[in-house]
Amino acid sequence: MYAAHFNLAAAPFSLTPDTRFYVGLPQHEAALAVLNTALSAGEGFIKVTGEVGTGKTLLCRLLLKQAPADWQLAYLPDPSVTPTELRWALAAELGLKYSANIDASQLLQLLQRQLILLAQSGKQIILVIDEAQALPDDTLESLRLLTNLETERRKLLQVVLFGQPELDDRLASQQFRQLRQRISFAYKLPVMSAAQIRYYLRHRLQTAGATPALFNRFALLAINRYSRGIPRLVNLLAHKGLMLAYGEGKSRVTGRHIRFAAQDTDDTRRAAPRYLWLLTSAALFSAACAAWVWR
Repeated sequence: MYAAHFNLAAAPFSLTPDTRFYVGLPQHEAALAVLNTALSAGEGFIKVTGEVGTGKTLLCRLLLKQAPADWQLAYLPDPSVTPTELRWALAAELGLKYSANIDASQLLQLLQRQLILLAQSGKQIILVIDEAQALPDDTLESLRLLTNLETERRKLLQVVLFGQPELDDRLASQQFRQLRQRISFAYKLPVMSAAQIRYYLRHRLQTAGATPALFNRFALLAINRYSRGIPRLVNLLAHKGLMLAYGEGKSRVTGRHIRFAAQDTDDTRRAAPRYLWLLTSAALFSAACAAWVWR
């Protein structure tokens, strides 16, 4: 809605993880390095955790996109599945067809045979699970048992878990001590520093074809304050700030725009008085109306 006003070729702060706008911050590069090192070494379980909105799904997509040709990747975006559904999801990713006549033990045999065939053809099979903190207890245990499938020389299946800190809490329990001990590599994503937020905004704006000066100094300070360094909140505040500036016909986003944007955004650092929330909602509504009129 504001792309033409700010000479943007694309929306730079969409909440949809877009690898075109990946910013190679040290923490994300370190996470990718851990993943590539562990997977190349043939390790069984690798875990990446971080707070909501710190970029785990984007890293997951980068891993899928940049995988070498000899990696056979199976991706599970919705982990709320039963053990049987997990096995069938993996089977489908590996090219097996569903049949209601196949029971659990037969399915496990078919999976093992398919994994062996793929391994013999030079493939390294990797199961990538996003939002892994939502895996049911029995499915987590089933996942551990799947990694028991191996030859004399190597694991037939490697697993990468992307999850929120709740995943660490669950794995710390006595119930999952066997699975916990199999996690050979782990990385925890930190939030962004103030300097990294400035770099992040500049990089995404430049990727979208805009000038980095779209946000003035006070806007940058406000984004740092309200976002707590969480990339998703940075995106939300920047997007709403651009909407508000566009609605007023301004060429730059100011600290005032970000303060108003923060009042309309859940999980920002500071709550707002009721009247500020009403002013912010009215301003965002006006910006949306202006975009509709001029589109």
